[in-house]
Amino acid sequence: MTEETPGFDDKKPDVPAEAAQTPDDAAQAESADTAGSAPAGETNQDVAVTAQLDQVRTALNERTADLQRLQAEYQNYRRRVERDRVSVKEIASANLLTELLPVLDDIGRAREHGELVGGFKSVAESLETVVAKLGLQQFGKEGEPFDPTIHEALMHSYAPDVTETTCVAILQPGYRIGERTIRPARVAVAEPQPGAQPGKAAGEEDVKASDEESGGPEEG
Repeated sequence: MTEETPGFDDKKPDVPAEAAQTPDDAAQAESADTAGSAPAGETNQDVAVTAQLDQVRTALNERTADLQRLQAEYQNYRRRVERDRVSVKEIASANLLTELLPVLDDIGRAREHGELVGGFKSVAESLETVVAKLGLQQFGKEGEPFDPTIHEALMHSYAPDVTETTCVAILQPGYRIGERTIRPARVAVAEPQPGAQPGKAAGEEDVKASDEESGGPEEG
C-alpha cells in the first residue's frame, strides 16, 4: 500500500493571467493600445486646425471687403474733388470773362467797320488770344436753326425761303465756356411764310407754275 504525502497535490497552482504573460506579450499589448488611440488624437487636432483656418479666412474676407469699400469711397472722393475743382475754375473764369464781353463786342464792331488797325489791332488780337486760352468760345452764325437754349431772338419776321425758324442775322454773338453758356447769341429770326408749303421756296413754286403754263419743261 502506497502512502500519500499530506499537503502535496499533483495539480499546478493557479497563476494570474497578467503574471502568465511574457515581457514580449506585454509590449505587444501596449503597442496595440497606443495604436488604437492615435487616430482619435489626430482627428481632434485636425478639427482644431480646420476651425482656426476658417476663422482666418473669415477675418481675411472681412478685411478685404473693408479695403475694397474704402478704395471705392476714395475713388468717389477723388472724382468729386476733381469735378468740384473744374466747376470752381469754370465759374471763376466765367465771372472774369463776363466782364470782358463788352470789350470783345467793341472789338468786333471795330473789325466790321475796318477800324481795327495799328496798335489797337495788336492789343485786340492779344486779348482775344488770352480769352481763348481761358476756354471762351464764340458762337452764333447766320442761317443756323434757332435754338432757344443758346439764342435770344430780338427781331422776328417771315421769309418765303426758310423751312423752319432760322437765325437770319447775328446782332450780338454768344459766348460759352465748355458746356456753360455765359451769354446767348442775340439774333434776328425768320419763320416760314404763313400758307407756304414746307420744303419749297418761292422760286421753286414760280418755276413749277411756269412749266405748267408752257405744258412742261423744255427739253434740251
